[in-house]
Amino acid sequence: MSKKNNQDKLLVFALGGVGEIGKNMYVVQYNDDIVVVDAGLKFPEEDMLGIDIVIPDVGYLVENKDKVRGIIITHGHEDHIGGLSYVLKSLNVPVYATKLTLGLIDVKLKEAGILGDTKRILISADSEIQLGTITASFFKTNHSIPDSVGVCLDTPEGTIVHTGDFKFDHTPVNDQFADLQRIAAIGSKGVLALLSDSTNAERPGYTPSESNVGNELEDIFRKSTQRVVVATFASNVHRIQQVINASIATRRKIAVVGRSMVNVVTIASELGYLNIPEGMIIEPEEVNRMTADRVVILCTGSQGEPMSALTRMARSTHRKVDILPGDTVIIAATPIPGNERYVGRTVDELFRLGAHVIYGPGSVSGVHVSGHGSQEELKLMLNLVKPKYFIPIHGEYRMLRLHAGLGEEVGIAPENIFVLDNGDTVEFQGGQAARGPKVQAGRVLIDGLGVGDVGNIVLRDRKLLSQDGILVVVVTLSKADGTILSGPDIISRGFVYVRESEGLLDEANRIVTSTLTKLMNDKVNEWASLKTNVKDSLGRFLYEQTRRRPMILPIIMEV
Repeated sequence: MSKKNNQDKLLVFALGGVGEIGKNMYVVQYNDDIVVVDAGLKFPEEDMLGIDIVIPDVGYLVENKDKVRGIIITHGHEDHIGGLSYVLKSLNVPVYATKLTLGLIDVKLKEAGILGDTKRILISADSEIQLGTITASFFKTNHSIPDSVGVCLDTPEGTIVHTGDFKFDHTPVNDQFADLQRIAAIGSKGVLALLSDSTNAERPGYTPSESNVGNELEDIFRKSTQRVVVATFASNVHRIQQVINASIATRRKIAVVGRSMVNVVTIASELGYLNIPEGMIIEPEEVNRMTADRVVILCTGSQGEPMSALTRMARSTHRKVDILPGDTVIIAATPIPGNERYVGRTVDELFRLGAHVIYGPGSVSGVHVSGHGSQEELKLMLNLVKPKYFIPIHGEYRMLRLHAGLGEEVGIAPENIFVLDNGDTVEFQGGQAARGPKVQAGRVLIDGLGVGDVGNIVLRDRKLLSQDGILVVVVTLSKADGTILSGPDIISRGFVYVRESEGLLDEANRIVTSTLTKLMNDKVNEWASLKTNVKDSLGRFLYEQTRRRPMILPIIMEV
C-alpha cells in the first residue's frame, strides 16, 4: 500500500440504493481509485407513466471514468445487475462477478450488443483482486440466489465491508453456508466501516430457512388434483429447485413459461446450479395433452407485471396456457412495495377463472420466505464485523433508520452511524469520519430505447394528459394583415366527448377568435405571445366550466 499524506482521503457513498428499494449502486473512492459495487435497476413508480425501468445517474462516474477501476457485482438479482448494460455503454470498465452472476450478466450484455466489448472477470469467495490502491476480497453469504458474496475493500485508510444482500440460513437449499468464520476474521482485523443490507430491518427475530418452503410446496402438490401453477421471481434459483424437488416427489412434469424464467433455468442448469433430471422439463404446448395431476407450470408474474406469463394467463390472453377451474396457483413471493394493487388484480382474475390461489406473506401461505436477514441477523452481522462506523444501505428511509437503531443497540456510538441519501458522502481521514461534499446522484428513466430523454417535465406532461386530456387549437392567419383565414379548429382528445359538448367547444372557439382579434388589433404578432394568450384565456374558461385543466396546444400558421 502507498504511504498516506494529509491530502489522502476516502469517500464512501451511494448513487442508488439508500432511501429506496432497488437500483443499488455504491461507490468507494480512495484518491484517484474508484471501485463501484453493483449496478441495479428499480421498477417505475405509479406516477412514472410509460417508463419501463429506472437506473442510477452515473454522471459522477462518467466525469471520473479514468479513475474507475471496476464494477463488482454481489449477486445476480435485477436490482443489482439490471442497470449494468446501460451503465457500461457510457463507462466501459471491467466487471467482476461470481459464476452464476456472470452467466446472468452475459445474457443482458448480449441483448445490449456489448458482450464482446466488456471485460468480464470471474471471481469466487476466495478471490483477491487489486484495483489500484484498493484490494478487494470476498466472503460467502446466504441469499435467495446462489453465488452471493459480500465484499471487503482494503484501502490505505482502512477496511470497508459491504454485505451485499444476505440472511443467515443454517439449512440452505444448495448447502452454500454463509462463511461466519471469514466474516468474523475480517472483523477481528478491524473494520473502518460496514455497509449493511437494511431490507428487513422492520422484522423482528430471524428469517425462516428457504428449506421450509420445499416441504410446503410438496404438500400442496400432493393435495392438488389438477395442474399446479407456481409464479416466483425468475432469479430465485433456490425456489426453482424447490419446485423441481416437489415435482419429482409427486411425479409431475414441469413446463417453464416466461422469457426471463426460461433464460434463468437454462443458464442455471447449464452451470450446475439447478439439478433437473432428464425428461423433467416439457414444452408449454404439451401441457394440455397431459393428465392434469401430472403437470406443474413454472412461470413469471409474481409481482402482477402486466406482460408477465401469469398475468396473461389470468386474463386468458396467453397463447399457450390457460387457467382451468380447479387449477392451483401458487404465488411464491411477497409483493414489492407499490406492486400490491397489481398482484391483487391478478389474484382476483385467477379466482374468477375458478382457480385455487395460494398467496400472501410467507407466514400466511408458507410458500415464501425472504432472502434478507431480519433484526437478529442484522445484529449478528454487526457483532461479527464490529465496525467503527456503520452505514445502513439497501432499504427505504424508515428501514435505514431502524437499522441504525439496531447498530446503537449492539454498541455503536450514534455519532458513528451515518444514515444517507443518494449522493451524500462520508469522508474518512486519519481514522475519523465526517459528512463530505454531496456528489451528483439521481435517477435516469428508461423509456423504450430512450435513456434519460424522459425527465420530470415530460412526466408532468404525461400525467396532465392522463388526467385531463388535450385540446389542440389550429388557426391560420394572414401574413399580410393578421386576419384569421381559417379556424380556429379545436380537436379534443381525452378531455370531453365532442358530440356531447358542442356548446362548450363553440364557446371555446369564440374565445380563441376574440383573443386573437384583440391581439392583432393591438399589433401583437409574436407567435409566443399569441400562443400564451390563447392558452391562458382558453384555460381559464375551460376550468370555470369543467374544473379541469387539459393540456392546450395552440398551432398557429401564417400564409
